[in-house]
Amino acid sequence: MTEQEIAALLRQYKAGQLSESQAVARVRQAGVEDMGFAEVDQARERRQGFPEVIYAAGKTKEQVAAIMASLLAGSHKSVMATRADREMYEFVREKIPAAEYEEAARIIFVRRPRQDVDPDKKILILTAGTSDIPVAEEARLTAELWGNAVVTHYDCGVAGIHRLFAHMHDIEEARVIIVVAGMEGALASVVGGLTDKPVIAVPTSVGYGASFHGLTALLAMLNSCAAGVSVVNIDNGFGAGVLASKINRLS
Repeated sequence: MTEQEIAALLRQYKAGQLSESQAVARVRQAGVEDMGFAEVDQARERRQGFPEVIYAAGKTKEQVAAIMASLLAGSHKSVMATRADREMYEFVREKIPAAEYEEAARIIFVRRPRQDVDPDKKILILTAGTSDIPVAEEARLTAELWGNAVVTHYDCGVAGIHRLFAHMHDIEEARVIIVVAGMEGALASVVGGLTDKPVIAVPTSVGYGASFHGLTALLAMLNSCAAGVSVVNIDNGFGAGVLASKINRLS
């Protein structure tokens, strides 16, 4: 609900054209489109700076296409659906020709131009291994769509620590660093000890049996002895991309 709409609503209530219960109901309904299977939050862009993001897994292709069309009509910035497969994308593209898809990131999106990207404010994304790239790509595309300059270096884990040190310039230049790692998740602690910037650790479900589908990396990252390392959920590249974007755009 815009300021003009709020002012108009208050004038109607003050003039007796709306009862108190009617005014309350209008406020509650503002910015929400009830589609039966989803209540689309059209006001999220005003509150948080970016439209609601669709989690495609578990939804039908028809539902994803309908929600995406609704968000495109009610927002001004890029719209995205995470954890989507190519079959879903092919269906969505028939309904929304502007839709694009990145296989590694598993994201369907409609990119809208942004004029506020500061090339000097960089988010750096590092992975321990090549198998961590899908989660890192989800973080990268999310951060880019949210209006950030992103630098990536993949497969520079602790098994060959010299590979990480080759990227020290970018580690020093970055404002926020996302570290994506499976196995024992040690890379987050190493990076955290090399920089004074915020480090967002993303445990992945990559590894043999004792990695417990990412639980080992998660616990290791939560117990990091490096100060300033925060941790998101297992395989949650999207969450890391959003958090890094909010930190990066604070000042």
